[in-house]
Amino acid sequence: MVFVEPVSDSEEGTLRGRAFKLLKAGLAAIMLLTSVAADAAQLITEEEAKLPPPKGATAADRRGILRGPKIEFVSPREGVRSPMHLQLRFEAYGAAKIEPESVTMVYLRTPNVDLTPRVKQFVQASGIDIPDTELPPGEFMVRVDLKDSDGRPGSTSFVLKVLP
Repeated sequence: MVFVEPVSDSEEGTLRGRAFKLLKAGLAAIMLLTSVAADAAQLITEEEAKLPPPKGATAADRRGILRGPKIEFVSPREGVRSPMHLQLRFEAYGAAKIEPESVTMVYLRTPNVDLTPRVKQFVQASGIDIPDTELPPGEFMVRVDLKDSDGRPGSTSFVLKVLP
């Protein structure tokens, strides 16, 4: 813990006064960053949740013999409250590696909402792991696409069910 003796009005223009102002500004910035980091990441906003669904959209699980990368939905399981832990696992085949910069996440609405900038900091070659993410109550159909180092695509869609 640091204790700083405040400066008097007569010392305000001195080197000590300017250093004190700089220290106060730095501490305020640290406190602001700490409070922002403690908050859960907002994945989908209330306004976005009110957008109309696309016509004929359903979550699809594609199966077959493919060498493309696999995306496994790990958590949350059905019917959870917000904030939640969102986790997806990626798996590449052969000598290929997942290209983290190719990962995109889209909330399927009319118009679609690109969630990629909101999740980019949580994307790794092994998957997406967001410890605390905020969503309003409802059902949200999301699609994740990616590519491996051999250029093969992988995709999955899933529905997040959030209880009120």
